[in-house]
Amino acid sequence: MPTSDGTRRWWATLSESISSRIWPLPVAAIVAAVIAGILLPILDAAVDEHLPGWLGAILFSGGTDAARAVLTTIAGSLITATSLTFSLTVVALQLASNQASPRLLRTFASDRMVHVTLAVFLGTFAYALTVLRTVSDTGDLVPRIAVTVAFALTLASVVMLVLFLAHLASRLRVETMLRDVHRETTRTIALVGADDRPTAAAPERPADSRPVLARRSGFVTGIDRDALVEAARDHGAVVRELRQVGASVIEGTPVAEWWPERDGGAGSDVAGEHGTRADRAALEAAVVDAYHVGYERTSPQDIGFGLRQLADIAAKALSPGVNDPTTAVHALSHIAAVLSDLADLPEAPSAYADEDGAARVIPVRHEFAELVEVGVQQVRRYGASDPDVASRLFELIDDVGRHATRAEHRRVLEGQLDRLVASVAAADYDPHERAGFARLEGRARDVLAQADATSV
Repeated sequence: MPTSDGTRRWWATLSESISSRIWPLPVAAIVAAVIAGILLPILDAAVDEHLPGWLGAILFSGGTDAARAVLTTIAGSLITATSLTFSLTVVALQLASNQASPRLLRTFASDRMVHVTLAVFLGTFAYALTVLRTVSDTGDLVPRIAVTVAFALTLASVVMLVLFLAHLASRLRVETMLRDVHRETTRTIALVGADDRPTAAAPERPADSRPVLARRSGFVTGIDRDALVEAARDHGAVVRELRQVGASVIEGTPVAEWWPERDGGAGSDVAGEHGTRADRAALEAAVVDAYHVGYERTSPQDIGFGLRQLADIAAKALSPGVNDPTTAVHALSHIAAVLSDLADLPEAPSAYADEDGAARVIPVRHEFAELVEVGVQQVRRYGASDPDVASRLFELIDDVGRHATRAEHRRVLEGQLDRLVASVAAADYDPHERAGFARLEGRARDVLAQADATSV
């Protein structure tokens, strides 16, 4: 049975998969609008003669020609507004790609305001066309309720257009992009940290372990560890992951390896010469199926993806074509906050266990050193010659160091500090600037030393 953590991960993956596509909500709105456009004229015919006077005064009071003119105008104007919305969305995607990072396009595509605006516009368009077909030149009945609803939907569309323009102006600000990536990364870190699966000590890896090969190339977008534990238990095996979420895999290369549990458990199908060929194939197929491979990285389980996006924004800001070190400094502030959250994560389990407490899956996770390198390395190389960027890098190590309670994390930060000092020493700074860097370096080393003393 999936754990509560597994359910949360499944729901987060499903939600991200749906929200990152523009079409589901508009298509649902079109279907609902067509149904409403069919049913409301029927309701009109049934209740038109029985409407109270006050309600009749509110509803549309024109004839068939006026109704057709209103519905035709609504349909034409809404398709024009939809075209404008699409055009502005494409421009926003282009600006985000050119000025920030191409990896932000998925974040823009999942913008709920874009989905809702298109849904309202296309739904109103489809509704007006559907009602229009019921207005006959020879008929006496005018669907007053249906036409009034079309008028109300048009007013709602006008409001949505104004809100969309205001929202788009906000989304194009780099501060908003940084905030959105930071929030999404924080949610991913919280999801990864809320791991309630049973754990056990990892068994020793034997020399005769068998590799499990990837069936397609791409990026690992998720790992179903509940499925891995179940498959390993059913076949009496231990599975060791070789690729973490976010890693690039090539078809035919190992993503995991497995071996029979040494006590040859009661459910073991693969013990003794690794079992029959069918048993081995069944286990390896289950392991491959637990690895979700896609053509691009996504955020639900990939804690390194958010750092990659933030670092991309900072690196793009430092490029000669943009030359915006202030944006790089702001991005480093978000990177520092994300790395601090990562430093606060509990230590990853050495192995996940089944219901009986037997170790079944040995996970592989992003190392803290790798994540710090993603967030800092490019910015240090491109921005070490800018005093504001260099100062913020020293402060980043200081900030993250206050959350680094484990000795291995502090060693990583000390190594980054040494590399930063070397990069700054090679840059062209005046004595006053170097004195400021020396103070920042000393403060960062004091923080790391105090953390060492506290943990002893």
